Amino acid sequence: MRFQTSKIQHGFRSAVAAASLMLAGAMSLGSLPNTAHAAGGMVADPAGVAPDRYVYYPGTEALAKDEVRVIACGTGMPDARRAQASACFLFEFGNGEKMIFDLGTGSMRNINALMIPAEYLTKIFISHLHTDHWGDLASLWAGGWTSGRPVPLKVWGPSGMTPDMGTKYAVEHFLKAYNWDYQTRAFKISPVPGSIEVEEFDYKAVNKIIYDTNGIRIRSIPAIHAGDGPVSFIIEYAGLKLVFGGDTSPNKWFVEHAKNSDFVVHEAFGTPEFFVKDYNQPPQLAWRACCEFHTSGPAFGKIMSEIKPRHAVAYHSMEEAIPGVRAGIRETYEGPLSMAVDNMVWNITKDQVVERMTVSPDRASGVPGPTRQPPPERGRPSPMSNFIKGGEWGPAFNAQSEMLDEHAKKYSLQDQDWRKQKPWYQSQ
Repeated sequence: MRFQTSKIQHGFRSAVAAASLMLAGAMSLGSLPNTAHAAGGMVADPAGVAPDRYVYYPGTEALAKDEVRVIACGTGMPDARRAQASACFLFEFGNGEKMIFDLGTGSMRNINALMIPAEYLTKIFISHLHTDHWGDLASLWAGGWTSGRPVPLKVWGPSGMTPDMGTKYAVEHFLKAYNWDYQTRAFKISPVPGSIEVEEFDYKAVNKIIYDTNGIRIRSIPAIHAGDGPVSFIIEYAGLKLVFGGDTSPNKWFVEHAKNSDFVVHEAFGTPEFFVKDYNQPPQLAWRACCEFHTSGPAFGKIMSEIKPRHAVAYHSMEEAIPGVRAGIRETYEGPLSMAVDNMVWNITKDQVVERMTVSPDRASGVPGPTRQPPPERGRPSPMSNFIKGGEWGPAFNAQSEMLDEHAKKYSLQDQDWRKQKPWYQSQ
């Protein structure tokens, strides 16, 4: 235990340093809102703390009942990088609910670092089926299963032009592709957390309610991106209106239904020249990628100038592209703006929107929740044959007997001793 504690502390110190660098980078890009006081606020008591911390330490701050916290767990491109995962935003509500909007490749590393019990991370809303928006479903599914999630996942996502282009088809075939994983964990742990329930809704529906529970109402509007199917989400809670755009080029539904929002997340892609020089794209693709089936900086700004949100968030650009994107946005929009990077966090109330950076450990482990996982299912057939079982080498197994005997005694597991069924077992 002493080793684990020092390991976590080491990761935490590393994260503090990394977050400080990210914060400095974000400030240099002009993404943080202007403040009328020094960072941290005035410290009047030499034994006190800074009243307005400009970093967020996960698990240390309770939300007010009418407050929402949004954490950018992925802000980048399909080729996820160590410092920037693909699209993912976690919404935490003052009533205790937590919802993941998109779950792009690499994003679970940032979610895991928040040290939230897996049983609270079960609701996923997918805007569309590009891998950079749902590619880490496997990590959430299997990782939460092994770290104690007691219930299935639930996914909300759009239909497609044909059944095989919709969310239900995608998840059903995801489970088929991971069948070996499912069968082995279902036998050893419990089959219940391995299930995924899907709520598929019509991608053509305009401002239709797709979720209405516990004071949270979520609507869907169509988006324009690559093909039929993508959507944007409008979230209503405690008098707040929040919008998650997913991927979309400028469209009439967003301009109409995202008006007067408190908080809007919308993509803003790099310039055509950036994609040619820094992303190795041919010029004929670069100008279409940025500006036909995605949204450029000037187009993002025009949209925000029309819908007038209290706070706008631009994401889906590599960090090195942000200066050019921000310059384009400022050609057409002068309002409150964040240029999102991974681990940026916003606290939203009716009175203010506060932006900070998350500080979290690199080596976070699973945190237990209050609910115990169901036991293994009795009578479930083993996925391991007698041929493979017969390959177990007894001397090495018996070498660990002293350790396992102590474990059995400590937790009163003698009547569940799995070793006694083995032909190689030798009691001490």
